[in-house]
Amino acid sequence: MTNKLYYTSTYLTDWQTRITETIEREDGLYVILEETAFYPHGGGQPCDLGTIQDIPVLDVISEEDLVLHKLERLPDEEEVNCQIDWKRRFDHMQQHSGQHLLSALCLDLFQFVTLSFHLGEDYCTIDIEAPELTPDQFQYIEREVNQQIYRNHNILSYFVTGEEASQLKLVKQPKVTENIRIVEIKDVEYNACGGTHVSATGEIGIIKLLKAEKQKGNTRIYFKCGYRALEEFNSSLQIVGAISSKFNTGKDEIIDRIEKWENEQKQLQAEIILLKEKNDDYVVKELLAQQEGTLIAKVFEDKSLKDLQSLANKLTAKCDVPVLLASSAENKVVFAQNGSAEVSCGAFFKEHLSTYNGKGGGSDKLAQAGFPTWDDAFAFYEFASC
Repeated sequence: MTNKLYYTSTYLTDWQTRITETIEREDGLYVILEETAFYPHGGGQPCDLGTIQDIPVLDVISEEDLVLHKLERLPDEEEVNCQIDWKRRFDHMQQHSGQHLLSALCLDLFQFVTLSFHLGEDYCTIDIEAPELTPDQFQYIEREVNQQIYRNHNILSYFVTGEEASQLKLVKQPKVTENIRIVEIKDVEYNACGGTHVSATGEIGIIKLLKAEKQKGNTRIYFKCGYRALEEFNSSLQIVGAISSKFNTGKDEIIDRIEKWENEQKQLQAEIILLKEKNDDYVVKELLAQQEGTLIAKVFEDKSLKDLQSLANKLTAKCDVPVLLASSAENKVVFAQNGSAEVSCGAFFKEHLSTYNGKGGGSDKLAQAGFPTWDDAFAFYEFASC
């Protein structure tokens, strides 16, 4: 049995102990320590990391009463120095304690029961038993949970018997009946939990709710606590600052400036579309005037596939000969006809494209294809022109 120091002191980061067993498995090397402060995976919380005798700890898992530490290599010594990655540990403490407080407030304010908790690398989530969360409820929960942080409630952890646990107003009754670890937020809640926590709610710092979304008939709340929330604020502030600088305006006027810019873009797009239509009409007239033989064929340097298709449709509406258009900008070829010609555009492409490394297809009246290089596209264009 491993003596689990993380139950008695979550602030312990350095200690000396003895290796009681080494294990070699297919997935790596493990050691069992006489006593450990490394928290293993469990209860929605990731494991601690750090070093054992300066060897990086890769993973920590719990198997019955034992805690196994996965290492890059086995230490040569039996007596070892251990060190916790404190930044990671404290982050997990802030997130986990913040989750307890957030879940307690969801239950107290709106009777929303927490169904699950996930502590991820970038953000945390709880799923609450509520079909939806209104914007007013979302903001109210965030305000009230931070109010409880400022009151700096003590957070205690201790073990009780099954009988003692039955006397407490627990959020959820545990499955085990003995040696039940209770995490108590003074004047807020009692919770059966084996995770690591801060000593008072003030150490959570802040809880920022990011968003709420529907999840299988319930609601998932995304949030960050402590330093994560500070980093989120700093990142958002940098983005706002960059946008403010880009539009040469104060942050309070950004929304108005973006709306104005969007309207300007819509107007410009409308003008561009109108100019393109006029230009297409001119190109159509020019190609019809230059028509010789039984095919209209043209290579463009700056047309997109959509442009080629539009031109082809306009041309076939005004003449009965097939139209073959290509774009060197996108290595695309379009073939079209209005039904007067005997050739099937799609069938012609299907029969010959592979010879020129092309991919595409279409109907009897319109087909399009793309090529890996312009040389391939032009070779196909010349073949189809013959």
